[in-house]
Parts: sequence; structure tokens; C-alpha cells
Amino acid sequence: MATNGFAEFLIARRAELRPGDVGMPEGRRRRTPGLRREEVAVRAGVSADYLARLEQGRDTNPSVAVVDALADALLLRGKQRHHFSLLALASGNESRCPGSESAEEQIAETIQSILHALQPTPAFVVGRRLNVLGWNAAWADFAAPIGLLGTEGQPNLAWYTFVDPTARTVLRNWSEAADLFAAALLRAKSRWPGDDSLLETIDALRKYPAFAERWKPHQVGAPASGMLHIDHPEHGQVAVPFETLEADRDQSIVVWLVDQAQVQTQGLRLVRSTAVNE
Repeated sequence: MATNGFAEFLIARRAELRPGDVGMPEGRRRRTPGLRREEVAVRAGVSADYLARLEQGRDTNPSVAVVDALADALLLRGKQRHHFSLLALASGNESRCPGSESAEEQIAETIQSILHALQPTPAFVVGRRLNVLGWNAAWADFAAPIGLLGTEGQPNLAWYTFVDPTARTVLRNWSEAADLFAAALLRAKSRWPGDDSLLETIDALRKYPAFAERWKPHQVGAPASGMLHIDHPEHGQVAVPFETLEADRDQSIVVWLVDQAQVQTQGLRLVRSTAVNE
């Protein structure tokens, strides 16, 4: 079983490729999808046993030449190739990576002031694990009726999406939102590979099939903007564009641009209270 990001990437990418992708005949039906380990090893000029040790996390010190050869064998280009190389450098040394320690999940007063200033535009702050660390009154007014603030403990976007059954009825583009949050956690794991709290969150979520099937270590990046289609119990069907702004190395401010939303009911009015989460 893979024990690091580089090993996970190797296994996932090998499973994704087909013989035809690398100019090989498809041949007979295969018991498992993707290229065989031996086929990748031949293309990269390494032994199948060595590739097995890399995939199992038993060898965590591949040379630059081997990493380049594997990248060529796996048809990696651009951002994927760069990401693959970074994972190789961190392989086996995740706990020594800068910023790999678990983050302090508290927001600074300056960030809290930004949330105040964004009022009446709904905005909130998320941490590495997609915990919602703080929010303004406009976001609370909009998020509470859809169940985002109704769970015990700290709200978490991923747990809400994959575990709370409410999410599938509220998010009309649930699949897109699920893809987005899985990709965001993947990006976080690549950035902070030694954060035990983050890894525990991901491991717990991978027990849910909907998350597990979206966990694709060979994919890179997550969009900082997008659209949520929400079936809101008070405001009807709302299309909410969002933008994500990095506040510091651990936290991001997410702004829901509801002023641009298309709603069934006339006059979207979100602000009813003045309370802001502290």
C-alpha cells in the first residue's frame, strides 16, 4: 500500500493510462485497469521490483534521472510533471517539509476585520482541512438554513458535502462541488504532506465511497473560483459565484457573490442580523 504522495501518484497514474496511450496494442482484457507495473518499468528503464518498492513506499529516494524517466513513461507534462517532481523530493521526508506541522485553526484579528468589511457580501475563512474558521453575518444568514452551521462542532465543507445527507438535496450541482472539495484537500495534502490532522481528515473521508472515487493523487490543482447551484429553503434556486483569496499560508477567504445570483424569488435579502462569528 502506498505510504506517501509520490507512491500514491505512481499507482494512480499507472492505473489511468491504457496500452493505446503509450503505443502498445490493447491485447486481451485485463484483470485490473491501466498499465502493468512491468510495462511502466520497461518504458522507464528500471526494474519492476524497484518500481514496486517505489509504489509501496519502501524506497523513498529516487534519483532525478529515475523521476524524469518515470515522468516520461507516464506521459506527464506541465503542471503534472512539476507536481510529480515535488512529490519525489518530499517522499519519505514529509514531516520535514516547511509548514507540515498541524496548523493553528484560529484566524487573526486582521482577517476577522476583513470579514466585517466585506459585509453585506457573504464571506468566510477556511483552513487546510476545509474547516470553516470564521464568517460574517451575511454568510451565516445564508448558510444556516442549508445546514452548514447546524452540525455539532466546527463546520467543515468536505464533511458537509460527503457525509451530511442534506448536502445532496441543497447542492443541485453536488457532483461538481464534491469534485471541487476533494481537489482542494488533494492540493492541501501536496502542500502540507506531513500535517497529521489533515491526513487524518482525508483518511476518514476516504471511507466514504463518494470521496474515495474522487481521490485522484495524479490530478493537480483546484479552482479558486466557481459556481454553486443551491436550492435554498428561503431564497429558492440560487446560482452563487464564489472567489477564493489566500489570507495567509494556512487559510483562505471565500467570498460568495450573491449580488450576482439569479434567484426565483424577488429580492434576495441575506442580512437580518449584525452578529459576526468570533
